[in-house]
Amino acid sequence: MSNIIVVGVQWGDEGKGKVIDFLSEKADIIVRYQGGNNAGHTVIVNGEKFVLHLIPSGILHPDKICIIGQGVVFNPKAFFQEIESLKERNVAINDDLLYISEDTHLIMPYHLSVEETSEKIHKIGTTGRGVGPAYTDKINRCGIKVIDLFDEDIFEEKLQINLVQKGNKFDLTSIKNEYLGYAKELKKYVKNTSLFLNEAIKNDKNILFEGAQGTLLDVDHGTYPYVTSSNATAGGACTGTGVGPTKIDRVIGVMKAYSTRVGEGPFPTELPSELGEAIRIKGREYGATTNRPRRCGWLDTVALKYAVRINGIDSLAITKLDVLNELETIKMCIGYEYQGQIIKEFPKSLKVLRECQPIYEELPGWQKEISHIRSYNDLPEQLKDYLARINEIIEVKFKFISVGPQRDQTILLDSFFVGR
Repeated sequence: MSNIIVVGVQWGDEGKGKVIDFLSEKADIIVRYQGGNNAGHTVIVNGEKFVLHLIPSGILHPDKICIIGQGVVFNPKAFFQEIESLKERNVAINDDLLYISEDTHLIMPYHLSVEETSEKIHKIGTTGRGVGPAYTDKINRCGIKVIDLFDEDIFEEKLQINLVQKGNKFDLTSIKNEYLGYAKELKKYVKNTSLFLNEAIKNDKNILFEGAQGTLLDVDHGTYPYVTSSNATAGGACTGTGVGPTKIDRVIGVMKAYSTRVGEGPFPTELPSELGEAIRIKGREYGATTNRPRRCGWLDTVALKYAVRINGIDSLAITKLDVLNELETIKMCIGYEYQGQIIKEFPKSLKVLRECQPIYEELPGWQKEISHIRSYNDLPEQLKDYLARINEIIEVKFKFISVGPQRDQTILLDSFFVGR
């Protein structure tokens, strides 16, 4: 068996959905370990596009167990809407194979209101889904868990405390009735998922741990405060599922062939030029959740080295290579210059990061269509050189190469799962 974490190594939107979907074929269980319905994992199957926000990307494989772990903040309304949307598109949802941790914290209506007000005061660039305030209540020890929904007295007591703290701007009865209504439908999905996962590991099951967002948006290791509210790094897989670190076998880092960022915050390699716009259009770089245009820039290997170290990444998946097909030359950032000094490590000071000037290395583009290629040996030599140079700098090998958005537009250089 193999237990594998799939984590983004940039500012999110790296293509984790496609990687998870592809690897799910040989996995037994796929578990989301953090974030909420602010995530947007895009999967394209037979030309049909699916965007998953809360339900794990493995749901498109009908025989897989999908789990929402306790590190996620859970919006029941969004959950049921996503299920209905998938059913309308003929995706089979087996209730016996979809589980929610009983310890998962709930997103409540007041969380959306709090986030809307907060964003007006201090613009971070959130998705407005109430995710941050839900995590805030969790840390403040006043959050409401899924399991609380099944004891009406406990739920009402906790809800009343929260509404008093928020200034009694919301109607207790309407919220109580709404969420107790959800409870009736949720009960069949709720499980002690930590126990379930550890039993599955004992029984040699293959488990994929699916992260949302990316390393540089991690609340502890990202470009704070322009980050998400949870641990999007590999460590979040353990705290967010109740599986110990000694049970993890591999960590796959997912990256784009270039860099993108949504929302506010420093971005050293950003291209504000026509080229940046051309990459955005070719790569369809618009937020899967908000449809906001993503900021585009050259690949940043300084940030990548940092992400590899923070996550303990042992192999890489690269996506969106086909977006660069037409470029005559391609740049990658190999260091920063700050006040006359060369910086090779990712700085934690936002002031320094904002004022850094990227040091670029230019490589020849391959200027060939690659979407039809299914063998590494058939890739253009210039593309192989591009990959080799990245490998040389960050000292981790590519094992998964995406040459297009479709599930089958993939070159796999490792089986990943033992015996599969």
